[in-house]
Amino acid sequence: MSLNRSEKEAVINDVTGLAAKAQTLVIAEYRGITVADMTKLRASARSQGVSLSVLKNTLARRAVNGSHFEVLADQMTGPLIYGFSEDAVAAAKVVADFAKTNDKLVIRGGAFAGKTLDVNGVKELASIPSKEVLLAQLCGLLMSPISRTAVVLGALAAKKGEGAAAAA
Repeated sequence: MSLNRSEKEAVINDVTGLAAKAQTLVIAEYRGITVADMTKLRASARSQGVSLSVLKNTLARRAVNGSHFEVLADQMTGPLIYGFSEDAVAAAKVVADFAKTNDKLVIRGGAFAGKTLDVNGVKELASIPSKEVLLAQLCGLLMSPISRTAVVLGALAAKKGEGAAAAA
């Protein structure tokens, strides 16, 4: 199904908007994936705030032209699915997790902060914990000295209380 000029411009504008807001773009080849599996992938992506699109490569190249995803333009060939995410690791995590269970999805690469990522780079990015997990770990680190101090002070107070009870 071919698109007319105004439909192509609309697609380019939509993808340009996604690229402007996104921190990460992951591209993967989806040749041979069933519709049911693709639906699962899209549902998983949607729940994590990732925009997955199957686009004509020429339209995708035009849409990312001038953005920090332009570095991937030479890799945009063949049947690709494009995953844009505002969260730095979400797109990589969704695609990499799905690729673990479905060998027909082949990660081609990605881009983050204007730098090209190869397959291993995308997998490494996917292994980074999410923002919420990192914030929880940071909170735990900040709370650790305070809670340890409270435990020590509580133990000292209990020891003094035992000493005062024995003296009386």
